[in-house]
Amino acid sequence: MARPPVSKSDSTAGWPTLQLESAAQAQGFRNIAGVDEAGRGPLAGPVVVAAVILGPDWDTSHPLQDSKRIPEDERERLFPIIRKQAQAHRIIAVSPKAIDESNILRATLDGMSRSLRELHTPADYALVDGNRFPTMGLPGEAVVKGDSHSCSIAAASILAKVARDRIMRVYGQRYPEWGFEQHFGYPTPKHREAIQRHGLSPIHRRTFRWKPRPAQLDLL
Repeated sequence: MARPPVSKSDSTAGWPTLQLESAAQAQGFRNIAGVDEAGRGPLAGPVVVAAVILGPDWDTSHPLQDSKRIPEDERERLFPIIRKQAQAHRIIAVSPKAIDESNILRATLDGMSRSLRELHTPADYALVDGNRFPTMGLPGEAVVKGDSHSCSIAAASILAKVARDRIMRVYGQRYPEWGFEQHFGYPTPKHREAIQRHGLSPIHRRTFRWKPRPAQLDLL
């Protein structure tokens, strides 16, 4: 059963630690997965979800952090390290069509559940970024701003962000009129101008509102 969301004040936000993982281990859990997503706010492209079990052999000297708080080159450097050294990981891309068929929240939660189910080492506890815990038969907790507090969630954040950016660069080559490799689908002025000129591409989310909200711009 999922525990109530854990919230951390901004004053305590710094480098993530393994404190939440250690607390779960103290309860008898062993394979603790961190889960995070990238791409809830954009108008186009998939939402990408990652689940990561760092495991007991993880080298804690690697500087894990919320993917939005570290430079692109550092994310790219850490991406193969996490994939190679973590005990288990899984990256899931949920298509714009699937997002339109349900909604972005449901699509994200479904992606989180799937990423956990498909880990090659089964997780027995999950730390999920945000204030919603996906419905599934796995104990765990939602952690508000979890990618700033849990190393496992931060690792998942990096995998999800790098994977999604790479996908959007490919779409940028396929659909050059919209410049996806520059804004990655977020509602920037250039993106909105491209939509006005060219209409919607095949990867635009048809159910999203087209006037950007401040919260969407903050995700850039």
